[in-house]
Amino acid sequence: MEKLPLKVRYADMFKQLTSVSHAAAKIDGTNVYQPGNPAARKFMDILVQDNLLPESRLEGRANFEDFYDQVCAGKRGLILMEHYSNTDLPVICYMLEHSGSEKLADLSKRIVAIAGMKLNEDDPVVRSFAESFTRVVIYPTRSLTSKEKQADDEAAKAEEQRARKINLAAMHAMDDCKKRGEVILVFPAGTRYRPGHPETKKGLREIDSYLRLFDIVILVSINGLMLELQDEDMLNDLIAPAKMIYAASPVIECKSFRKDYMDSLPADEADPKQKMIDHVMELLEKQHVHYEEVLQSL
Repeated sequence: MEKLPLKVRYADMFKQLTSVSHAAAKIDGTNVYQPGNPAARKFMDILVQDNLLPESRLEGRANFEDFYDQVCAGKRGLILMEHYSNTDLPVICYMLEHSGSEKLADLSKRIVAIAGMKLNEDDPVVRSFAESFTRVVIYPTRSLTSKEKQADDEAAKAEEQRARKINLAAMHAMDDCKKRGEVILVFPAGTRYRPGHPETKKGLREIDSYLRLFDIVILVSINGLMLELQDEDMLNDLIAPAKMIYAASPVIECKSFRKDYMDSLPADEADPKQKMIDHVMELLEKQHVHYEEVLQSL
């Protein structure tokens, strides 16, 4: 099937999607937790179903189930997942829900993604797309730095204060999620990977704090691409059916994992937190390379 921009191939669907949207167009400290909109989710499931080829599959199913069992037993669970496109979250939720496993279907319902506020604030169609899934909205550090460069001192201070309020509220919202047995999903690079731009696959230093706040983590790699990034306009991304593999690592105990790696670093390491997330990204990349060979064999 020919690759077409999202806004061309799904123009009619997006009109229906925006008609059921009710998410906030402006984020503040009162609305960072945004429950998924079931009416919008129906359209996203259609989009995924249209473009997920039959060869697609979950790998490491036992790891996903072990993770789920430990969350049900009271562990605070974190998913760190690669990020290639805006269908990454819709696809994993769809695949878990339609896996034939009751445990994985329930895991899908427990996922709460950490999302940047631009998904709410930049475009009504993108907002409708994003609100299909439960999210905690944050003010990304990268966004704050960019806006500060463009603003005068007074405006920059106001924006910094807004970011602080949003991110503090997001931390409280995540605490509530953990108490409810929900699972937090984070894209550790903080942005979609752009081929030819290796910096977009570099892990964010802030991810180290997530390892300190959770009990267990699984690393999820993504192979295959149904949505190809074009430019900053997310609706220009090209979509076409694809074979996809979503793979989970064995469950990792956050505390011991972090301690063991930190202890292995030289005493004079300048930035151990960045080294920690660099290590996580290396593990994800190794997993990705392995399953790329599996994907090519399908």
